[in-house]
Amino acid sequence: MFCSKVAIMQSPSKLCVASGSAQPAASGLQCWADLPDGPLHSILALSGSFRDLLAFAATCRSWRTAFSSYPSKSTFCAKFPPLLIQFNARVKAPDLPSNNGRHELRTCKVIDPSNKNVALRCQIPQEIYQKMHFAGTSYGELICCLGGHCLIVDVFSGAEVSPPCLPFSGKFAGEFYYSGTLTAPLTSPNSHLLVSTETSLFDWPVGSDSWSELQLSDARIEQIVEFNGQFIAMDDSYKIYSLQLSPQIGLQEITTEWVGDLSPSSYSKPWLVVCGDMLLMVTCFSTMCPGSSSLVCIPHHLDMSTNPHKWVEVNQLDNWALFVGGDVRSRPFSCLRPEQWGGRSKWLYYASRHSFIVHGVGDERDPSAGPDIEYERRWSRKLQPLWVYPSMFYSDGQ
Repeated sequence: MFCSKVAIMQSPSKLCVASGSAQPAASGLQCWADLPDGPLHSILALSGSFRDLLAFAATCRSWRTAFSSYPSKSTFCAKFPPLLIQFNARVKAPDLPSNNGRHELRTCKVIDPSNKNVALRCQIPQEIYQKMHFAGTSYGELICCLGGHCLIVDVFSGAEVSPPCLPFSGKFAGEFYYSGTLTAPLTSPNSHLLVSTETSLFDWPVGSDSWSELQLSDARIEQIVEFNGQFIAMDDSYKIYSLQLSPQIGLQEITTEWVGDLSPSSYSKPWLVVCGDMLLMVTCFSTMCPGSSSLVCIPHHLDMSTNPHKWVEVNQLDNWALFVGGDVRSRPFSCLRPEQWGGRSKWLYYASRHSFIVHGVGDERDPSAGPDIEYERRWSRKLQPLWVYPSMFYSDGQ
């Protein structure tokens, strides 16, 4: 359940058109709830924040139905920044019984970068993210696994989907999960869940009864992104592959060359992110100076016009902002023209334990320079703060 502490819209019963209105009775429109989808979709297109969308969908049943049938909800991912989720966060709640003199509630706290003053929460049962192991996020879904059992949980509604048990033998019951991703929203007819372990990449066509397995020889898959209609996988040596699902799961290495002196390494833990028609590999590392330090973030884009393809440094990331979490398996995002919601281009928004930290990208000067730098990418069995778009942004016209 997604909650807000702020009253965001009047009840629909208070929005009815007065009987003495000049509106023709023949139209049959007695209140705002009777508006047809056309005008309601026009209102949706003018929404200026995630809070506006929540208010719209919560107004009444007919407005919620209009939101569900909106044909291009995915455009909101380009218009708004992702939301920051902090798990097991302490939230002040003065109406709770006192606990050693403190009024606190441990819950999932949500921060909207476009309006940090609005207090939001989402409810996910703690046993899910405390007892199961995090594998990834995708299309607004949290993917957790434990001992061959996987669970897909909607970050905001809490709805769960349980795939069949992974085809493990007994010795693999404690397998570590290096990535988990969906190839499409759960509601799509061609959605697949991909889960990577030390030795295999598993594929579950959503709704089917079994998994397919691709055994890995000398590398593990750590990230999968969709780019220009194909799926690109990256392994722990930062080689990239074209991923195919039909007629069976398979990987084909894409030969690349690195342009420049700074090649990717396990120390910097680079990550892939799509910015429009660019596939970027972003490498971040800290530099130390007397009394201060800064984070240097250097993106390289994949130039596919050459053979082999080349990773070429991007000095100016014009009109784009990047979002990344602390866990290697949390999905990075990009946002075009962040100034429209109060953000800033050429910035990296890092999900921290308290809020988010911004760093410069490319030639942009690091705005967070100081004695300490808060940035780390690692694997963790416990959920770390991460960025996510709600699943409702991905169900166009459904």
